Amino acid sequence: MSEYETLSVEQAGPIVTVVLDRPDAANGMNDAMTRELAAVAQQCTAPEVKAVVLTGAGRFFCAGGDLKAMAASPLGPGRFVKGIADDLHRAIATFARMDAVLISAVNGAAAGAGFSIAVAADLVLAADTASFTMAYTRAGLSPDGSASYYLPRLVGVRRAAELMLTNRTLSASDALQWGLVNEVVPAAGLAARADELSAQIASAAKGSSGSVKKLLLASFGSTIEDQMELEAELIGACADSPDGHEGIDAFLNKRAPNFS
Repeated sequence: MSEYETLSVEQAGPIVTVVLDRPDAANGMNDAMTRELAAVAQQCTAPEVKAVVLTGAGRFFCAGGDLKAMAASPLGPGRFVKGIADDLHRAIATFARMDAVLISAVNGAAAGAGFSIAVAADLVLAADTASFTMAYTRAGLSPDGSASYYLPRLVGVRRAAELMLTNRTLSASDALQWGLVNEVVPAAGLAARADELSAQIASAAKGSSGSVKKLLLASFGSTIEDQMELEAELIGACADSPDGHEGIDAFLNKRAPNFS
């Protein structure tokens, strides 16, 4: 993996760990970070990558957009933040459409775009000390980072509106109850649980995981007939793949599969 200024990126076999690494700025997103996120997301589409873990350095997961950088930009705040949003959105779209599974390990406060990207992951772990708040309207801004796409689907329109309009802060346990995270773990055990989950995902067939992602992404915009046609197309492709042959043979012979 390439060297980055605002991210720490490590690859161990099929697992890539991406750390938002501006702890002195609460891992706030400036133009360098969003540009680098878009670049690393593209790198994570490599055939050998099966799981990606996204977390933050220090006490924060991500405090959202870097308002100091926005105010100081010679481009003016509007052009500057539009550029940040475009790069962030390119990263999120790439993460959403890649076959590798994105796991966010929310180690602390996730605010603004930090909240958005945390819950845009395929699976979300949260430390028991984590918190979630939109915070956009508090700064006279509107949500970005796919929040207006994912939040209504995850919690419903009423609750999404409440989060966005009142900037209500959710604790990790609140976020679990609302369906925003999959699991809450003690803060000291978050990294170990992320390692365990990413290893479990990496042991599966990448084509199967990618097909699950494609099906879920298409679900809300499809008729039942279109969705079932996509299901048939993808399960057929999986069955014809080398991993499909291996999985079927392993099941029939009562052994553990050895996926590529």
